[in-house]
Amino acid sequence: MCKNIFLISLLINSMLLQAQDNPLASILKSEKFKHITENSLKYRVQILYTQINRDKQNKPSLKTYAYRTNSKEYFYPASTVKLAASVLALEKINALNLDKYGFMYTRKSRDGQQEILKDSSAESGKPSVAHYIKKILLVSDNEAYNRLYEFLGQKEFNQSMKSKGFKGVRFTHRLQVPLTPLENQFTNPIEFVDSMGRIKYFQEAAFNHRPIISKKPILLGKGFMNSQGQIEHKPYDFTLKNAFPLAAQHEFLQRLMLPEAFPKRKQFTLTQEDYSFLYQYMSQYPTETRYPNYPLDSTFHPSYCKFIYYGSDKNEPINDQLRIFNKVGDAYGFLLDNAYVVDFENQIEFMVSAVILCNEDEIFNDDLYEYDRVGFPFLKQLGQEIHAYEMKRIKKYPPKLDHIKIKYD
Repeated sequence: MCKNIFLISLLINSMLLQAQDNPLASILKSEKFKHITENSLKYRVQILYTQINRDKQNKPSLKTYAYRTNSKEYFYPASTVKLAASVLALEKINALNLDKYGFMYTRKSRDGQQEILKDSSAESGKPSVAHYIKKILLVSDNEAYNRLYEFLGQKEFNQSMKSKGFKGVRFTHRLQVPLTPLENQFTNPIEFVDSMGRIKYFQEAAFNHRPIISKKPILLGKGFMNSQGQIEHKPYDFTLKNAFPLAAQHEFLQRLMLPEAFPKRKQFTLTQEDYSFLYQYMSQYPTETRYPNYPLDSTFHPSYCKFIYYGSDKNEPINDQLRIFNKVGDAYGFLLDNAYVVDFENQIEFMVSAVILCNEDEIFNDDLYEYDRVGFPFLKQLGQEIHAYEMKRIKKYPPKLDHIKIKYD
């Protein structure tokens, strides 16, 4: 009995020490987060924060802290799946020895599929993998993601993520298109053509013969609005929906932004130009961009899609010395951001991934979510508090960040 008590005491002391050593614990003690932390199960909050320390050669080492991170606690990943599609599409382009700026024509082979031969937002007027990625990273364009989903193919998309060691990932459907799970297993024929219209590569229509589905039912909430606009008072079924656990999302971002911190086998098969391209459009503001052109208006503003640090505040002053390399998502009340934050003036860098559910009435699909009241203020405050913490954190070797100082459009 005494031995058991001693072991339990050691375990409790160890847990207390871990909590004390976790800076997230002290950051979240702030009164600003009290409502969230006291109702963390209701809000299904998960956070990962990575401190980055550099050596003499500027090589980074990573130390990650977690709050409530649990890969078995489902959340809908929304648009965060688009970053994975962007990177894997570039890998596929490289494997096929194609040009990401080359014209990509999406053909159709079934009812419900779209044929895309033009893109008026591109300088050339033609669609391309590069232009789709721009639209994804700048404003989280759904149709751009759907074209990359079709280029990758459902089976290949999922197999590639699994082969890279990302666990619990399921990419099962296009976004904002009312197709059945079976129809999402089909993907379109694709053509890559040169400026003279000659076909450089043709990809046959594909079908994934093995449906991708959660092994266990995923039922959330008290009800949902059906396609007829009526509330059904039973949990909403996410079993067939996309899944992308926060740990997988966070590591994906780490591997992308800090490849030198990982062994070669875990690095993406990208060229240096690919990395520069991704870094530019992950951190560029929509209003800085010519193609596509996103004029400053009620929808687009400088900090659009920069939830960490800026929230959704259109009037928040932009910090000229700070850049955020990120991918956000919001759907079904889930609000997410995966961000690598760099402050050039103060020589600060850190990563944070977070998700929060903003659905007070627990009714899904009714578009009545507390993003503005709960979610955006939480992510904004979280980013700013971690930045303030990093301002005080002493580093032996300040990071050299010139390699990610970018000349924007």
